[in-house]
Amino acid sequence: MTQKMSKFKSLKKTTKVDFATYLGVIIVFIITTILQNNGSLKRSAVGLLVPICCYMSMAVSLNLTVGILGELSLGHAGFMSVGAFSGIVVSQSLMGAIPSAPVRLAVAMIVGAIFAAIVGLLIGTPVLRLQGDYLAIVTLAFGEIIKELINCLIIGCDENGLHFIFNPAGIIKGAQGATGTATIATFTAGFVLVMITLIVVLNLTRSRAGRAIMAIRDNHIAAQAIGLNLTKYKLMAFVTSAALAGAAGALYGLNYSSLQATKFNFNLSILVLVFVVLGGLGNIWGSLIAAAALTILPEALRPLHDYRMLIYAIVLIFVMLATNNPQAK
Repeated sequence: MTQKMSKFKSLKKTTKVDFATYLGVIIVFIITTILQNNGSLKRSAVGLLVPICCYMSMAVSLNLTVGILGELSLGHAGFMSVGAFSGIVVSQSLMGAIPSAPVRLAVAMIVGAIFAAIVGLLIGTPVLRLQGDYLAIVTLAFGEIIKELINCLIIGCDENGLHFIFNPAGIIKGAQGATGTATIATFTAGFVLVMITLIVVLNLTRSRAGRAIMAIRDNHIAAQAIGLNLTKYKLMAFVTSAALAGAAGALYGLNYSSLQATKFNFNLSILVLVFVVLGGLGNIWGSLIAAAALTILPEALRPLHDYRMLIYAIVLIFVMLATNNPQAK
């Protein structure tokens, strides 16, 4: 026991923080599961568990791009949308081949992550040559384009396989979105997603590649001068962020029987960005807490009716002032 304690004390501070982050998420999951099984949580609170996990994963993955890479992206909802609808198509198509819901959910999330990563690679290759406001504008346009494309997309599945059709019996029905989806998302799957997101982002950040990414953020001219491949490391962070957003989107999409592309609009991208900024750029703990708090807060204020969003906005302003106050740091 003494040897284990001495080994723990000899670990780097960042490693201790990472272990504390993992342990904190595990403890919260255990406590929440116990409360859920005891019936202590209201039905509305139980309904928020999966979305909170999705938003946590989204916030941490966007923090990789905005906080650690230092590039402003406003198209994160687009990657979530790609993951959501590709995951729904895969889940509905494999319902007969894979009757086990957990296995089908895992496959759908993996496929969602792969498709979002491919789109992230295609978008990131030309776009990451831009910086600042130009990058933000292009990623914003990407998110809106994805939304409009899905609004025009009709995909069906029958005995002949998966194909494009113009028939109301399709899986994705244009502007109607995806309807009749089997809801197989679970809180446990959300917990696993959050843990995987943390492991991927934290390990990438602490690695040699992560140090190169942060060097590019601090001074891209100096980073290029010492021989770092800027495009390679920017793409690494951007595609990883997109893949994690796609997995979160697949889980989110399979939590609802009906889902429209309009859900993944500019407002959702801004909401996830608010999670990141409010929690602190580059602060993983902050992103987790901000995502959970700002998802719960509107529902907690629902009894106040018309004053709900006013109080929500005031709380946001005060928190922003407090976190940016030098005396509070």
